Amino acid sequence: MPNLGPTELIIILLIVVLLFGAKKIPEIAKGLGKGIRDFKGAMKDGETPEEPKAVSKPGDSENRPSA
Repeated sequence: MPNLGPTELIIILLIVVLLFGAKKIPEIAKGLGKGIRDFKGAMKDGETPEEPKAVSKPGDSENRPSA
């Protein structure tokens, strides 16, 4: 695979900015970084991180007593 020079990197960066917009790029990078940290932590610990549990609302059918 050929090496990427500065010109190619600038073109790729411009395409990414056009596709996602300048405001969305930091959010994408933050999510990617969190995913990498979680993955490394899971590899080190040998387990997966816990999923956040769903919070039930007062009007949910699960909280109503059976008739």
